[in-house]
Amino acid sequence: MKHYSGRREGHAVIVTVDGRRLNPRLDLWNHSPTGFEWGYGGSGPAQLALAILADHCANAGRALNWYQRFKWVVIAELPHREWILTSEDIERGLQSLWDGEPVLENVAS
Repeated sequence: MKHYSGRREGHAVIVTVDGRRLNPRLDLWNHSPTGFEWGYGGSGPAQLALAILADHCANAGRALNWYQRFKWVVIAELPHREWILTSEDIERGLQSLWDGEPVLENVAS
């Protein structure tokens, strides 16, 4: 199971997957060349949603199909300072999109 985490250090935003920096996947779509963000629905959160889904799914097509919706139900709701998502959290978020149910009951902050 993978662990994705985000935290703020001063003005820097750091996002990792299993302890290594998450690839922003600007090759798929360049929403935010300045980096990731979360907690709202802008371009930085879109880039984060795309990067997480591309890594998690290992399927660019699936990531491109679902990342904008995933951004609104998961990424926009993450706590401002720090968060952790597991592979299970991401699957639950995707499943909620398919089922139309709420998400993020157990996200660590």
